[in-house]
Amino acid sequence: MKSPVMMEAHCGLHGEKLLIFCEDDQECICVVCQTSKGHRNHHFRPVEEAAQDMKEELRTALNILNEKLEKIITFKEEYEKTAKHLKSQFQQTEKRIKEEFEKLHGFLREEEEARLAILRVEEKEKSRRMKEKIENISKHVSTLSEKIRDTETTMKSGDIFFLKRYKDLKARAQCSLQDPELASGELIDMAKHLGSLKFRVWEKMLGTVQYTPVTLDPNTASPWLSVSDDLTSVRNTAMKQQLPNNPERLVSYPDLLGSEGFTSGQHSWEVEVGDKPEWTVGVAKESVNRKGGVKYSPEDGFWVLYLRNSNKYKACTSPPTHLRLERRPQRIRVQLDYDRGEVSFSNPADMSLIYTFKDTFTGSLFPYFYLGPNVDGSNPGALQICPVKVSLTVTSSQ
Repeated sequence: MKSPVMMEAHCGLHGEKLLIFCEDDQECICVVCQTSKGHRNHHFRPVEEAAQDMKEELRTALNILNEKLEKIITFKEEYEKTAKHLKSQFQQTEKRIKEEFEKLHGFLREEEEARLAILRVEEKEKSRRMKEKIENISKHVSTLSEKIRDTETTMKSGDIFFLKRYKDLKARAQCSLQDPELASGELIDMAKHLGSLKFRVWEKMLGTVQYTPVTLDPNTASPWLSVSDDLTSVRNTAMKQQLPNNPERLVSYPDLLGSEGFTSGQHSWEVEVGDKPEWTVGVAKESVNRKGGVKYSPEDGFWVLYLRNSNKYKACTSPPTHLRLERRPQRIRVQLDYDRGEVSFSNPADMSLIYTFKDTFTGSLFPYFYLGPNVDGSNPGALQICPVKVSLTVTSSQ
């Protein structure tokens, strides 16, 4: 009995070897089939040649499939890394939220206890004074009651006995005690304790919180950067972190963006640059290149000021504008007036203007921060968003 492979290599109609490939019918045939009416005027090739060419075509398609498979595997690994990082972010954020609310709860508990303590002191003092008054007036009641009973008893006695005691009784009946009065301020001052209570507690709470006009976005931070838990400062890391390469992330340089983009209005923030010998601050368009090389210029979506080598300041115009500063600023104030098309940089220590860009803006502009490399500890320190003082103004609407 012939094997399936042997049977497959021979024509089922004529028993001849399948040596020819019909390109029109896309099938293997024998020499007898080739001369038959069914294959008249068809195009033929040797089986080996046709198989070789088709294998080459499949190799090309297979290479494409393998490339796609590698790409999909890479994406799968990136998804897994993203899922792992997402879980870590959740745990970190959950922990931070609980810590911050515990601080608020602690503040409220302390404030509650302090206000209850003040209430207890007032109640204790006023109760003590009222107790003294009650004791004093009770003594007067006892004294007067005794006088009244004695006088009434004597008045019921015989006339001789009464007349003998009359002078004494009359003197005792003359009461020199003043009528008692209810003094003001003896009750608990409920208005003081309860009036606008929630507002006054909230007002006091404002003194315990910090507000920064810019929040750093860790999802845009380079793997070579570490953002603080409160998202207000950033510093270089000694080793590259394993972070997902999400579309938002800047990967080529140690830089990152603020979390909120601006499309109108006036905005300002201050950055503590300290003694770092290298940094860049300003604003950048949302559409800047996040995965490759960048050029600092308005044409490329950057309106920034930078420092290099501790003393080279430039406004990144086209070409760059070299700046000479009388003193080295520890802080840089960035002011964005979107509608007027201005980005200004100044030294808040003496309010001196450093440089102003004038342009026409489109799309969202994000706060931008670059720390520079920290090779062998040559560029230590962090960039810190400075908090601003929170003030409360109460207005009444009529």
